[in-house]
Amino acid sequence: MPAPLKGSLESLERQNMKTEEDGLERILDEQDLQDRIDHKLLVPVPVSASLSINNNLAETHRYVRPWTAIFLGDLSKAHAQRFDGPIQVTSAVRTVEYQKQLMHVNGNATQAEGDVVSPHLTGATIDIGKNTMSRAELAWMRNYLLPLQLSGKIDVEEEFRQACFHITVYKSYVPPPDAGEPVLAAHKAHRKADSQLASQDVTQ
Repeated sequence: MPAPLKGSLESLERQNMKTEEDGLERILDEQDLQDRIDHKLLVPVPVSASLSINNNLAETHRYVRPWTAIFLGDLSKAHAQRFDGPIQVTSAVRTVEYQKQLMHVNGNATQAEGDVVSPHLTGATIDIGKNTMSRAELAWMRNYLLPLQLSGKIDVEEEFRQACFHITVYKSYVPPPDAGEPVLAAHKAHRKADSQLASQDVTQ
């Protein structure tokens, strides 16, 4: 069984720094959120047979950054090649206003203001629920996510009180259109490797 991908203050600081480098601002309130949705800066979580979303999330909180949506599509497709049943997004974009409310009821909630805050406020971060995952699925998730973290494409904090994989996806996950053939080829090769990993048996 691979070791849990535990979070740290260093990881949270890195998530704040890298999302700032990606030019992402913290979303202040519902009006700010709706404006970004209207301008296509946020896109819907790509729900499918292999990816579900928590029904308790408000409609406007079922959005993420475009590259985060692509990551979710890749992850859910790879998972579906190995396991039955969808993975579930339990949290996506949040606002500063919402995070302040959450802090009053959830002692595990990260700060809404200051230098180090919840990266959910940028729309680049999602939580994937663990409660319904088998040991094999947990092992597969850790094996899938760790190489992406080591390559600087994402950061993962595996939470236990809320039982989820907290994942921040960076713009570099998807090469820009003018990246050139070598970079695009490398990205395609990584997706192929992900697909091969999905088909491998995982020791329970």
